[in-house]
Amino acid sequence: MAAPRSFLWSRRIFLTLLTGFVLLPVYVMISSSLKPLRDVSGKFQWIPSELTVRPYFDIWETVPLADYFVNSLAVSVAATVCSVVIAIFAAYAVSRYDFRGKQVFTVTVLSTQMFPGILFLLPLFLIYVNIGNATGIALFGSRGGLILTYLTFSLPFSIWMLIGYFDSIPRDLDEAAKVDGCGPLGALFRVIVPAAVPGIIAVSVYAFMTAWGEVLFASVMTNETTRTLAVGLQGYSTLNDVYWNQIMAASLVVSLPVVAGFLLLQRYLVTGLTAGAVK
Repeated sequence: MAAPRSFLWSRRIFLTLLTGFVLLPVYVMISSSLKPLRDVSGKFQWIPSELTVRPYFDIWETVPLADYFVNSLAVSVAATVCSVVIAIFAAYAVSRYDFRGKQVFTVTVLSTQMFPGILFLLPLFLIYVNIGNATGIALFGSRGGLILTYLTFSLPFSIWMLIGYFDSIPRDLDEAAKVDGCGPLGALFRVIVPAAVPGIIAVSVYAFMTAWGEVLFASVMTNETTRTLAVGLQGYSTLNDVYWNQIMAASLVVSLPVVAGFLLLQRYLVTGLTAGAVK
C-alpha cells in the first residue's frame, strides 16, 4: 500500500528542516574557523567577507594542543581497553554461570548509572590524595588516576550492555566448544568473543567517547602536564581576549579522528546496541 502523497511531502519537509537544524552549528563552526578574529568578534556574517586558514596554524602555538591530544588519546585508549577487557570477563561470568549474589551484583552495576558523576568527584579526590600521602603513588594529577576515574562510570555500563549481548548468544555454542575440548576461557575467546564482536565494538565506542569528551573530572584530576583536550581548549580564552576562530578550528581538528572512527564503526555500533537490548 503506497503512502499518501501528502505524507511523503510532509516527511521530506520535516527531514529537510531537521537536517538544516543539525548542520547549522557545523556551518557556523567551519565558517568561524576560516575568519580573522576581528570578523568573529564583531557582528556575525553568514558569508565570510575574508577567508583565512591562519587559525588552523595558530592553534598549535597558542596552547600546547599536541600535548593535550596525546594525553586525551592515551587516557581514552587505556580506559577503553581496561573497560572492555574487564567487562568481557564480568559479563561472561554473569551470563553463563549461577553464583551467590548474582542478582545483587547485576542490580548494583545497573544502579550506579542512576547517580550523577559529580557525586563521585570529591570522594575520588580525597581517596587519591590520601593514597598519595600514604604510599607515594601519585594518582591525583596523573594519567593513571584519570583512567581509574573514567572506569568508575564506563565500566558499569559496559558490563551491563555485554551481559545482554552475551545472553543473546545461544548456549549451544558453549557446549559445542566444550565437546571440542575447550575450557571456559577457550570457549570465551574462541567462540563467544568472535560472535560478540558488534557488541564489543559498541561498548568500545561508548567507553572511548565518554573518556574523550569528559570535562568535569579532567578539569580537577589533571595538571599542566596531564591536561586533556576537553580542558585544554579553555586555554584559547585569556583575560584579554577570546580566540573564537582558533577555538572553532581546534574543535574541528580534534573532532575529525573521533568522527571518522565513529563513521567507520557505525554499522557495528547499531548492531551491537540493538542486539544487546533485545533478547
